Amino acid sequence: MASSSPPFLLTLTLVLILRTLPTTEPTYPAGPALTLTVVNNCPFTVWPAIQPNAGHPVLERGGFALETLTHRSFPAPTQHWSGRLWARTGCTYQAGKFTCATGDCGGRLECDGAGGATPATLAQFVLHHAHNDLSSYSVSLVDGFNVPMTVTPHEGKGMCPVVGCRADLLATCPGPLQHRVPVGKGNVVACKSGCEAFGTDELCCRNHYNSPQTCHASSYSEFFKHACPATFTYAHDSPSLSHECSAPRELKVIFCH
Repeated sequence: MASSSPPFLLTLTLVLILRTLPTTEPTYPAGPALTLTVVNNCPFTVWPAIQPNAGHPVLERGGFALETLTHRSFPAPTQHWSGRLWARTGCTYQAGKFTCATGDCGGRLECDGAGGATPATLAQFVLHHAHNDLSSYSVSLVDGFNVPMTVTPHEGKGMCPVVGCRADLLATCPGPLQHRVPVGKGNVVACKSGCEAFGTDELCCRNHYNSPQTCHASSYSEFFKHACPATFTYAHDSPSLSHECSAPRELKVIFCH
């Protein structure tokens, strides 16, 4: 019988095998410089907030103040990144505490990776993916609406349309969806989704309704869709609403376009 291999040879063989195994996630070369710009055309200060998806870095500490008719530009990561951006409104410092009427991220100016309270209009991004350096972007009203928002790409190739919602839906928001501050008696500061307003599995597209075959538009999502057709309005809305633009130089998020 042949003698067995020495232990160190077995270890060396295992190391070589592990080094040749493919990684679980594809990696792509660093993309060209991409700038993210946030523009506030609203007649009031907004506090943009940014939340990365798991495993991605926080940008701009996750939040900042942006006065009316001003903008802020900052470099996007050069590697693959995904996350969301929204506007916080009605923010104040009271008794040493920072709070916002909409989009609040736990009472902090810099959200530092935390999510925001609904309802809020969301811009969603997947940057630097695939070998032709695609950046995908969309605007979602699935979690409701608080300010008009559009996303405009610059200098990209392929399908690079302006998307979002220019309409101010606060004045036309149906009664059951109105989010008032103070609750029940203040001004309408946001418009809730049907899911948030009623919490049913059907409107929230969960459990039995959590599939493209069973999750459908409702009269509440149709209110948003009619006013803002280039947005996601329920969980399994058309995937074609998320556009893939090749190598844009800038993605500009505009509040109150």
